[in-house]
Amino acid sequence: MAKVTFDTDRCKGCGLCVAACPKGIVSLAHERINAKGYHPAEVVDMDKCVGCASCARMCPDCVITVER
Repeated sequence: MAKVTFDTDRCKGCGLCVAACPKGIVSLAHERINAKGYHPAEVVDMDKCVGCASCARMCPDCVITVER
C-alpha cells in the first residue's frame, strides 16, 4: 500500500494535485487552514491510493511525498 504525505504548511491549495489524482482521493481540506492561510490538500482514503505519484509530479511547490 502506498503512503502519501503532504507538507501542509507549505501547501498553497492550488488544487493541481486534486485534478491529477486518477482515483479522485485527493481533496482540499475545507475545514482546516494552514500557516499561510490556505486550505491544504489531503488524501481522503489512503487505502485506495495506488502510488502513481501523479499528485506529487503536478505539485509546483513539491510538498507531496509518495512512498510505495
